[in-house]
Amino acid sequence: MLVAACSPTKKTAFAKDEFKEWAQTPPMGWNSWDCYGPTVEEHEVKANADYMAKELKSYGWEYVVVDIRWFVENDKAGGYNQTNPIYVIDQYGRYQPATNRFPSAKGEKGFKELADYVHSKGLKFGIHIMRGIPKKAVEEKMPIKGTNGITADQIYSTELQCEWLKDNYTIVASKPGAQEYYNSIFELYAAWGVDFIKIDDLSRPYHEGEINLIRNAIDNCGRKIVLSTSPGETPVEKAAHVKSHANMWRMVDDVWDTWPHITHLMEVCQKWYPYIAPGTWPDCDMIPLGRISVRGERGEDRMTRLTKDEQYTLMTLFTIFRSPLFFGGDLPSNDAFTKSLLTNKDVLKMHSESTAVKQLFQKDGKVAITSKNSKTGETYLAIFNMSDTPNVNVQVNLAELGVKEGAEITDMWSGKSLGKASAQFAQPLAPHASTLIKISK
Repeated sequence: MLVAACSPTKKTAFAKDEFKEWAQTPPMGWNSWDCYGPTVEEHEVKANADYMAKELKSYGWEYVVVDIRWFVENDKAGGYNQTNPIYVIDQYGRYQPATNRFPSAKGEKGFKELADYVHSKGLKFGIHIMRGIPKKAVEEKMPIKGTNGITADQIYSTELQCEWLKDNYTIVASKPGAQEYYNSIFELYAAWGVDFIKIDDLSRPYHEGEINLIRNAIDNCGRKIVLSTSPGETPVEKAAHVKSHANMWRMVDDVWDTWPHITHLMEVCQKWYPYIAPGTWPDCDMIPLGRISVRGERGEDRMTRLTKDEQYTLMTLFTIFRSPLFFGGDLPSNDAFTKSLLTNKDVLKMHSESTAVKQLFQKDGKVAITSKNSKTGETYLAIFNMSDTPNVNVQVNLAELGVKEGAEITDMWSGKSLGKASAQFAQPLAPHASTLIKISK
């Protein structure tokens, strides 16, 4: 799915837009948030990396991402400890991994050894951060590395502070030292071997100034680090800017294992089809399947509450839309059905290779989405019954897709032949169900 796991240090800056080359297909991996919230530990990250290397790497899955608050020693499940968090931070105001959760970080090694472990599996390593500068760094007037005496309290603002997590303050992009602070943290992450970074609280409101600082910092850090902006509904009027600064950007808030989350996502996707392109991907969020909320934010330890039809619908939407795929469940806990959703070669080939993704219609609970494979000449078609009504007949005019009568139709999830194409393709669907087909020449 993209970048070499261990890019050599590059002394000169990356060229403008070179970052798009690092994600020519939609990134695929695992993220700790859905199952471990802000409490994931090193042994759990390694267990998921081990599973990915053994079971999923050959299918294109490659990123292992440690999500939020890895620098807090005493966080909790079901929310955040905002009363008396114990932060781990260095002398330059840069968060460090909590060693009671990540023992390999002892001796000021940061995530270097954990990243090396992930790389040794042929995978890539990622982390999550919040935008801005730590409140602790501001309060203690910590120096900013790479400046001549500028301190953290000289570059911050309390305006537009994240509403739901109060660890950081906003960085004022125009202040001397602002760029240097972001440069300093990405210098650190490059030294650790980070390949992917998810940066939170950038999208609502859209923090253009800090996004500019982040892009500059990555382009000058010497390492190819794929950038994901998160969360919330990125304003579509900012599409040109986000495409020129990030590899992927969230379209919605967190997607959990309830049907309304899926219907909302389907609606929001409508405005983002024109912006799907190699290197820059609208992001449907993590995949809340398998075993989630082991120590998560929402609900008790459970297998996903989505029915099998709803799980197929979610995966069909994510893959035909060409969203990045980041599985949120605990991988070692996967059952056979969950694994089958992640290892269907035909579906993943579509996800990786298709072009010209577009929605044909979305009305009265009926949805149709199509794309093409320019390498094979195949046409892909997904149809959905998003309503609660049974036996809804969803019909598509195949001639309008350039499909000739007599072409072979295959159900992509089952691999079964559905016969020869005629002028129309129609299928009755159960509530919340879908069908994904490929039509060969």
